[in-house]
Amino acid sequence: MADDHDHHETHNHDRAHRAAHVHAPANFGRAFAYGIALNVAYLLAEAGFGIAANSLALISDAAHNLGDVLALGTAWGAAVVAGRRPTARYTYGLRRTSILAALVNAVALLIVTGGIAWEAIQRFWAPASTHAMTVIVVAAAGIAVNGGTALLFMSGSKSDLNLRAAFQHMMADALVAFGVVAAGVIIMLTGWRRLDPAVSLAVSAIIVAGTWSLLREALNLSLDAVPQGIERESVNRYLCGLPDVLEVHDLHIWGLSTTETALTAHLICRPGVESASLLPQICAEVRHRFGIGHVTIQLETEELARQCELRPDHVV
Repeated sequence: MADDHDHHETHNHDRAHRAAHVHAPANFGRAFAYGIALNVAYLLAEAGFGIAANSLALISDAAHNLGDVLALGTAWGAAVVAGRRPTARYTYGLRRTSILAALVNAVALLIVTGGIAWEAIQRFWAPASTHAMTVIVVAAAGIAVNGGTALLFMSGSKSDLNLRAAFQHMMADALVAFGVVAAGVIIMLTGWRRLDPAVSLAVSAIIVAGTWSLLREALNLSLDAVPQGIERESVNRYLCGLPDVLEVHDLHIWGLSTTETALTAHLICRPGVESASLLPQICAEVRHRFGIGHVTIQLETEELARQCELRPDHVV
């Protein structure tokens, strides 16, 4: 049997994951809506108070929060689009948009952080005079808004890279706001205006350190790398260890989305193997052991394997 796919297991898998995709955007759709509404209201107020207090820091942070709104909108849109059904053209659906959104958000966060760091360096040479109390009050409100928005995504951030990007983005903003409050208090007490850019640089370094791993993982997923937490060699050992399997080749593992993983492989089996019993066993065990839900297996005899152009390790 040249090409066998466990249709029973796959259909059950598809139904389960379609249900998950129906509920996940609905659950977090409310979180995205609340987060966007809160941040729009806050950035408008922050920009207004920034102009009134002659605070470039608040005006810049308002622009930063505009980026947050766009990032949340991108993540929300990706979550909704990822749940759409497959089509004749997009046979896997649009699930990978969640990977693209995570990648875009990570890059955007690094760019915005770079802008903040550059502004902080400029302020070392020309520290600005601002109304410290206004800065403190508005930045304190930012801690509540950004921290509260981050909490909306905390539960999903452990299993979905896209939601983790939104969570880290908002936590980074809450950290920035906390640094602004601390700097404002000390500046008000001491008059040392250069503390503001110093705190901004320190916070920027923390954000970059936390975002780098997110960017690396999103980039790896976009390049079809084996998802983090799955060891290809462990999967290969399991398949090779099956009693009726003589050899495994053309093994590929990649992310369909930020939450789903797919696997394809060719197995050379002993003569007379019953695919009806072997394939359901493999699909169930791979899902249980490695969390890989979308499995496609091709069974080959030794004679067919000799004709398989994909058998050499260097051929893809």
